[in-house]
Amino acid sequence: MAEENGAAPQAAPQIKMQVLAQFVRDLSFENMVAQKGLVGGEVQPDIQVAVSLDARKRATEGHFEVITKFKITSKNKATGDTLFLLELDYSGVFLVEGVADDQLHPFLLIECPRLLFPFVRRIISDVTRDGGFPPLNVDTVDFLALYRQEIARRAQAQAAAAAVPN
Repeated sequence: MAEENGAAPQAAPQIKMQVLAQFVRDLSFENMVAQKGLVGGEVQPDIQVAVSLDARKRATEGHFEVITKFKITSKNKATGDTLFLLELDYSGVFLVEGVADDQLHPFLLIECPRLLFPFVRRIISDVTRDGGFPPLNVDTVDFLALYRQEIARRAQAQAAAAAVPN
């Protein structure tokens, strides 16, 4: 089917993404209640979740490793005592083809973590439950917003560095 100007429509590049492997790189869970014997009063947990991302090209063409890092701290609102600390680095190895070079960075740091997240959520839930607490179901992470925040932070840091006279 030809377009009105006589040119054939351009086919969109075919994007291929495949999860080749996924694994826990590092996992740490510290139950402060059991370690320190914190007791007393009603516990009102305050959960803080910090997420960071990293992506690396691997030796094989088109292969990338994407690392999602979660640091979860639970504190008692009443006393400020830490209840538990969970740190999880979860990686995925992806085959990515057909993504333009200028779109590869956002693709790796938005789409790839989105595929890994359900597995991360399950691990966090299981570890907190097995660690003696109610299972923690982490809210869905908006990886697009996280990416935009990081780009804005980098731009701000570059502007601040450029403004400093030598």
